[in-house]
Amino acid sequence: MQVKNLTAFLTLLGLNCANASPSSKRGYNATTCKKTSVTILGAGTAGITAAQGLTNNSVTDFLIVEYNGDIGGRVAHTTFGAPNQSYTVELGANWVQGIVTPPGPQNPIWSLALLYNLTNTYSNYSSLETFNQDGANDFTDLIEEFETDYSTLEQDAGYILTENLQDRSTRSGLSLARWKPGKDPEAQASEWWEWDFEYAYPPELSSQEFGIVNYNTTFYQYSDANNYVFDSRGFNAFIKGTAATFLKPNDPRLLLNTIVTNISYSDTGVTVYNQDGSCIDANYAICTFSVGVLQNDVVTFDPEFPSWKQMGIETFQMGTYTKIFLQFPPDQIFWNKSTQFFLYADPIERGYYPIFQSLDEPGFLEGSGIFFVTVVDQQSYQVESQDDETTKAQVMAVLRDMFGVENVPDPIAFMYPRWSLEPWAFGSYSNWPPGTTLEMHQNLRANLGRLFFAGEATSTEYYGFLHGAFFEGQAVAKEIADCINKGTNCSSEMKYQELHGTTPLSEYDAANGWDFSSFLTYGFDG
Repeated sequence: MQVKNLTAFLTLLGLNCANASPSSKRGYNATTCKKTSVTILGAGTAGITAAQGLTNNSVTDFLIVEYNGDIGGRVAHTTFGAPNQSYTVELGANWVQGIVTPPGPQNPIWSLALLYNLTNTYSNYSSLETFNQDGANDFTDLIEEFETDYSTLEQDAGYILTENLQDRSTRSGLSLARWKPGKDPEAQASEWWEWDFEYAYPPELSSQEFGIVNYNTTFYQYSDANNYVFDSRGFNAFIKGTAATFLKPNDPRLLLNTIVTNISYSDTGVTVYNQDGSCIDANYAICTFSVGVLQNDVVTFDPEFPSWKQMGIETFQMGTYTKIFLQFPPDQIFWNKSTQFFLYADPIERGYYPIFQSLDEPGFLEGSGIFFVTVVDQQSYQVESQDDETTKAQVMAVLRDMFGVENVPDPIAFMYPRWSLEPWAFGSYSNWPPGTTLEMHQNLRANLGRLFFAGEATSTEYYGFLHGAFFEGQAVAKEIADCINKGTNCSSEMKYQELHGTTPLSEYDAANGWDFSSFLTYGFDG
């Protein structure tokens, strides 16, 4: 089944989602605009958390504007499989990453997973078999070698932060730590498994300092566990459950299938113009658009963003993480059902269909026959721009190299999303580029008058993670609610019109989104 884009796919499911295109504000009558205290743009994790935060602070006059026909944002799922053999699979976010290690704090997404009883299983990354074009070939010693050199990379990143040194690419940091995969396909595959699989970008395009910060604040603060969610309701059940605590059925404050085209903002309010001709006048607005949406100019802003803001947006990265699902006859399983992950080292191209994961095993969707492969970055762009049959043929060729031509049957179902082509996402999650300072990222976070920003990308320490979106939505809601309840104007958040090449340790504070120490080690020690 071909899914050219998730919007079209949701439409097939009965969720009417028109294509976005910027339109002029001409023809709108300001006197007919809906009036509200706060407009929340987007009903993903950040948007719904922000709405809950407003409600908890006695601000209930708000509107939530959502492009799609359902809430959840990039936490999206579908039904996949042959007739009478279908299962719920996640198209986007799929794991609770970092849980809890007493006496440390608990990841709020894990708290919500427990609250809403999401079905999940621990992903055991030690349950791994490795392959090359000739079949099974054990190169796990290279993974161990990478992890040894990674420890040096971590220590070096700590010095960069505390001593106000120039950031560098993770590739440079790894080379300095003596990890140099060169053209060795198995070393490249090991590196992909350890880095690209998490960040959706290669080491060359990732910050050493903030890549390590991002990993440590989640997996060292909470725990090193990644729990795979495979709930029949979908992972977004926790978002819907949260929304149900303050939204009634058919609540008029939730505007689904509403496509924003223009936003006017000032120090006194925000007006949102929609493709259907409607508009909203709000005292405040919270924009939870992805970095991909902001970078692709599908929504226009009046006035245009100042240069410091635009630079903060354009400097950050939007990664793409594509899961390609295959279903095989359950009685013709050709992989080891006691193994979770299968790593492939292509002899020519780094990151070419590199990691397969089995869902047909105990504790997951046993009996499903589902096997999926993940690609990221340039490989994602390639597969998302080609047709299903081309991709299927490429994946099957790899599987038959790995397991033997005679052992691998044709799949009975095949499907994958195309996140990089979605006009309401343009990718999966953000990544921090090398040389991007804390100050520059703060410019991405900072408000413009009464227009505020929140989402996983605005999270200094948890960018790319669901809990990053949670914390950012929560924080902005509290900030705006305080202003409303006190009857005062919100002050401008920290911004930097003059940027510096490095950031002094004194600026790693709450004003710049730095709320937790990246040196906490509850999860590491546990």
